[in-house]
Amino acid sequence: MKQENTFDVIIVGGSYAGLSAAMSLGRSLRKVLIIDNEKPCNIQTPHSHNFLTQDGKTPKEISNLAREQVKKYSTIEFCNGLATEGKKVENGFEIRTKRGEIFGAQKLIFATGIVDEIPDIGGFWDCWGISLIHCPYCHGYEFGSKETGIIANGERAFHMALLVSNLTDKITILTRGKADFTEEQSQKLNQNSIEVIETEIRELLHHNRYVEKLILADGKELNFEAVYGAFPFRQHSDIPKSLGCEMTETGHVKTDQFQKTSMAGIYACGDNSSPMRSVANAVYAGNLAGAMVNAELTKESF
Repeated sequence: MKQENTFDVIIVGGSYAGLSAAMSLGRSLRKVLIIDNEKPCNIQTPHSHNFLTQDGKTPKEISNLAREQVKKYSTIEFCNGLATEGKKVENGFEIRTKRGEIFGAQKLIFATGIVDEIPDIGGFWDCWGISLIHCPYCHGYEFGSKETGIIANGERAFHMALLVSNLTDKITILTRGKADFTEEQSQKLNQNSIEVIETEIRELLHHNRYVEKLILADGKELNFEAVYGAFPFRQHSDIPKSLGCEMTETGHVKTDQFQKTSMAGIYACGDNSSPMRSVANAVYAGNLAGAMVNAELTKESF
């Protein structure tokens, strides 16, 4: 492999976690390549919250500033592309992109995020990340005291209702099928005047991507100003799994407290390895991953 295509570390994913890892490594003079296709999961979210010094900024504003700052470190390079394959080789790893480029590195950091599997229901995707939201910490304050729906079932719905109840007492749970709550959970929901509706949803009506109504399969209309959705997800990249990285029961890349995966030389950070989906958490995890990779490289060469 050509020397210019060989790095100390390849970071797959160049959003908050990946850029944070890169900065940590760049400040330790590590030769780093960031491969990113610039399609973050929060691409249409209007404002990011709960991140100190950046509260209320758009996700793009934050990532653009982060990228500008990371680019100042001369040992960091960027590749605008999609990583499609990874393999273990004698001196580390190789990553292949969709364009056929091949890059090598001693260590890998995956900051590839996840893809939300939004139900194929009219209006859902239009409002996703705007008024159909996933996290009360990221978005809940702006919808405090509003008429609020929660699209989820079982433990996830109960947990979401518990958190949202601190922001509004106007909550309805929509299970889109038979409700799956324990007797104790049902009692708690009833005590807090939280209605549970099992009817399937036909459509979400909105104005400029802000929820106005949910239309149920039986024609009933429910007025909401905000709706939380606890939807399934899949990994944005299957390369960690193909390389042998262990996954958790929830579908995340399994890491230890230092962001190290089950495979030697491979780390993961951000949404792909944590249920805590926030900019602040991604930045922290990336910073830690970068520091741990640098420590590992230093130990090996010392």
